[in-house]
Amino acid sequence: MAEPEVWMRGPVAGVPPLLMPAAHALLGALEDIEAAVAGLTPDKLWARPGGAASVGFHLLHVPGSMDRLLTYARGEMLDDAQRAALEAEKTAGEPRIALEVLLANLRAATDRALAQIRATPESDLLAHRGVGRAQLPSNVLGLIFHTAEHTQRHTGQIITTARIVRGTSDSR
Repeated sequence: MAEPEVWMRGPVAGVPPLLMPAAHALLGALEDIEAAVAGLTPDKLWARPGGAASVGFHLLHVPGSMDRLLTYARGEMLDDAQRAALEAEKTAGEPRIALEVLLANLRAATDRALAQIRATPESDLLAHRGVGRAQLPSNVLGLIFHTAEHTQRHTGQIITTARIVRGTSDSR
């Protein structure tokens, strides 16, 4: 029998109750992504069916976007390395990064995100945070929520694109 979805397994240790849905979403995304991309060849990882973004692009983008959004949630600005990583996403696939490296980066980013979520006091959730150079208005809760929902959005794209490049309709 399959294990229930992450959100149905109970609380994530150390995560404040108001942030539990974000933690569940990030952990569920990681599991879904790992299952969807298992065994993809390099050609399939970087294929762009119909001109769509490759699975590899999404695997590169998700950890970077988590890092950037959670930087803003901490009230910080992006540093030079983060801006360079964002620029590198625009040419994803050149050079081709191995699936194992992309997954290791995703796991590490998820671990860092969960550590930040655990360390975020609920009393800070509505604290103002500016996003980007324009300092667009948000707050800690909004940025954590967007980190989770943005990750879930790309997870769906990864699953769909992986199915297309495999040429199957398996249930993963």
